[in-house]
Amino acid sequence: MRTEEVLAAIATGLWRWDNAAGTVTLDAEAARLLGLPPEPGSYRESAVRSRFHPVDWNEIYGVVNLAVAEGSLAEARLRIVDERGQVLRTVRSRSKPVFRTDEDADSEAYVLYGTLQEVAEPQPGATDAAHTPITGDWRRSREAFLLDAGRALAEARSTAEVLRVAGSLSMPGFSPDGLAVFGSAGERLTIIGHHGHSMGDEEPFTDMPLDTDYPAAEVVRTGRAIYLPSPEEYRRRYPATWPLARRFGRQSWAFLPLVSSGRTMGAWMAGFQHPVGFSPDERAVLSTVARMLAQALARAGVAETERELSLGLQRSMMPTLGPEIPGMTVAARYVPTGGGLQVGGDWYDMIPLPNGRIALVIGDVQGHDVRAAGLMGQLRIALRAYASEGHRPDAVLARASRFLSGLTDAYESVEGDAEPSAPRFATCLYAEVDPEAGTLDIARAGHPDPVVISADGTAVIRQTAGGLPLGIETDSDYPTTRVVLEPGETIMLCTDGLIETGGHDMATGWTRLRPVLEKPVEDLEQLADALVQAVHGPTSHYTTGPLADRREDDIAVLVLRRESAPAPESAPRRSVLTIAQAEPERISVGRQLVRELLHDWSDPEQVDSAVLMVSEMATNVLVHTDGDALMVAEISGEQGRRRLRVEVADASDELPHKRRPGEMASSGRGLVLMEMLADAWGVDPRGEGKSIWFELYESDEPGVS
Repeated sequence: MRTEEVLAAIATGLWRWDNAAGTVTLDAEAARLLGLPPEPGSYRESAVRSRFHPVDWNEIYGVVNLAVAEGSLAEARLRIVDERGQVLRTVRSRSKPVFRTDEDADSEAYVLYGTLQEVAEPQPGATDAAHTPITGDWRRSREAFLLDAGRALAEARSTAEVLRVAGSLSMPGFSPDGLAVFGSAGERLTIIGHHGHSMGDEEPFTDMPLDTDYPAAEVVRTGRAIYLPSPEEYRRRYPATWPLARRFGRQSWAFLPLVSSGRTMGAWMAGFQHPVGFSPDERAVLSTVARMLAQALARAGVAETERELSLGLQRSMMPTLGPEIPGMTVAARYVPTGGGLQVGGDWYDMIPLPNGRIALVIGDVQGHDVRAAGLMGQLRIALRAYASEGHRPDAVLARASRFLSGLTDAYESVEGDAEPSAPRFATCLYAEVDPEAGTLDIARAGHPDPVVISADGTAVIRQTAGGLPLGIETDSDYPTTRVVLEPGETIMLCTDGLIETGGHDMATGWTRLRPVLEKPVEDLEQLADALVQAVHGPTSHYTTGPLADRREDDIAVLVLRRESAPAPESAPRRSVLTIAQAEPERISVGRQLVRELLHDWSDPEQVDSAVLMVSEMATNVLVHTDGDALMVAEISGEQGRRRLRVEVADASDELPHKRRPGEMASSGRGLVLMEMLADAWGVDPRGEGKSIWFELYESDEPGVS
């Protein structure tokens, strides 16, 4: 005799449930027990699920989840119903989850292998769905339910979410159809929230005196649970408030104290449409849920208070952008770090100056805590004060550095720690904007360089002179660099959180942001949003614009555009750089600037040639003259047929001469190189000085000019 025949003889069927595929395979006996045609077959999960009593299905789902987590057997008693919901029979299910090992399977995919066996004895409540069923292995069902309930309540982050989770809990065998959470304010009972009621049903219970003869009020007063298994019991014990409860048509009630940190903070009411006897096991489940609910509500209350505090602090510290700048458009974003207090050390500011210009400031105080936020607020105020006095950018940062150095020393002496932490510092970039000329005089204190986006969309890191971060030394110098914005060009200032998030450093972070900066957008608000979204995903909060939810570091972003742009296809790509006698290292900045301007040039050899010629021209100025060099690089024309023109000007009227250097000569090759590598070159006298220049013409075919 086959195994299937033996199992059929004892009314036992075999089944296989694939949770990933959503299919259930049954042998003939299992199909018969489920009220399906008595033959082997494969069914959709929904078809099999409809054969179980809804309450029992919720229980078996919890039992299976527990078995999956523990790797144990899942056992339960289940009622089988027909199409009209009438109970046909009761079966015992025993199954074992086995995780799938095939390569395409999800890591959590499993298959249940099990048996179904008809149970001869009637199950309490099986003939009356309105009564509390005692189904399955009660202990395992309870453990599975409490495991799921504890996890769900622990993950709830707000009072509303806690109430939603509590309302969705399906208790093993006696799920309530309505609940209410009561709190207390002074000597009065309040409603925190409810579920399973219509709007307005809470009115009679709102602002109820605590000495009222009402179960929830008594629970808050005494801290003891109250169980009312029948309407008669409710009416006998609380005749004054029974009319308020009668209209809901319930049969049983449980009122349990919500205790947190040894204090009764409120009461939880669970109401049932069917009679519940409140056995010791049922009371144990309700008490456990009440404890978890109280803890979840306490956590949510603390989190909501912190969020409200941080949002208020953030709103008070972060400025809105000031008056409009004639001929320019500005946009800004601030994104606090994720978790905890939603404010940190990053900030931006826009300050009207006495000379009619505008100052743009962006900075980052070390740290993401309350102290960083406090230092940021004080430093921001100090910077506004120094700027309003009319100081130049270098003087503003020098004064701010002295201010922060003294401020951090004061913090250390006030805290009085046995082992004080290191003083805080801050990075900062201060730019004085002349809207008419389109210039920005920039002083930088350890902050990332700005990025200039030309009218044709090319983004280039504009290297500027800089000094130490603020607060490192009491006397620091902050040289000023002038950046010229041509019509249609945009400059982006940001803190390092925009660049070095997600494991990136400055180089790889810049590579990630460059495509975003070079994507054409008409509205600067869209560009600011795109920068934040590129790092942190979809937006959800607002200060001056949308912000992101999940953050590793604070972010501050300022973007400024000079308007009245020519058509992008005809707009030249231009950059200007001063190379001072005292700063020969700026020659490398010039080389990098030209290389970035030519990042999409079709011939890499021409790019190398241009960089080499720039290096030669700038070096000759510093070696053979006593003045500074001014380099102007410009690209014009259409893609594939563009012209690069680079000029290096100085104040000397001595014209260079082409020489034939020997093999061992260390100089004299500059003009020879230009004659070999440039498509055109020359030397032009200019008043008291001169300008040496070269041009390269782009070709569609690399190596051909």
